[in-house]
Amino acid sequence: MAEAPAARRARARKILKRLAQVYPKATIALRFSTPLELLVATILAAQCTDERVNEVTPSLFKKYRTARDYAGADPTTLEEECRSTGFYKAKARSILGATRMLVERWGGQVPGTLEDLVQLPGVGHKTANVVLGNAYGQQAVAVDTHVFRVSQRLGLAKSMNPDEVEAQLRGVLPRSHWTRSCHLFQAHGRATCEARRPDCPRCAIGALCPWPGKVAPA
Repeated sequence: MAEAPAARRARARKILKRLAQVYPKATIALRFSTPLELLVATILAAQCTDERVNEVTPSLFKKYRTARDYAGADPTTLEEECRSTGFYKAKARSILGATRMLVERWGGQVPGTLEDLVQLPGVGHKTANVVLGNAYGQQAVAVDTHVFRVSQRLGLAKSMNPDEVEAQLRGVLPRSHWTRSCHLFQAHGRATCEARRPDCPRCAIGALCPWPGKVAPA
């Protein structure tokens, strides 16, 4: 029998309450101090671990302090500076394209709306929502690989399209907790609900999870 929307929302609230107890310090893993830094870091984080990005960004942030600095960077040099994050040519192009548009349209400032952010080259919903939720303090659902996996195993969303998962989660999660929910799902995805070896026997929200692929106790 399909779960009613109201029941799913109620279960989601219970899940978030429990996860908040387990991961009270859950927050974004990327290190940044400005919206521009977070925008660049999130672009670099595609198909790369946050840990690796955090190793690369200190020197980038020291060298390129404004959007205009990035926009005027030598493409080959920027590619080399991004190399260790993988897909470095595409990432360098995105950073250059995005920062050039920031300079041309927004005076070098990172805009604070989803509609404006997704106009930037290389910036989709996930990147835009990461910036909105963490640099601007707005409530936003950023569907990264952990949020995508955990939310679907929990039966809170069902789609192969991250933007559709985002839309579904916006209808299930309490709006006042959208950003926090993503941090909690990310923490749980890293610590327990891993892609290949989820630790279902020790999962704190196992009783609230309907996933049919649960790993049985050894």
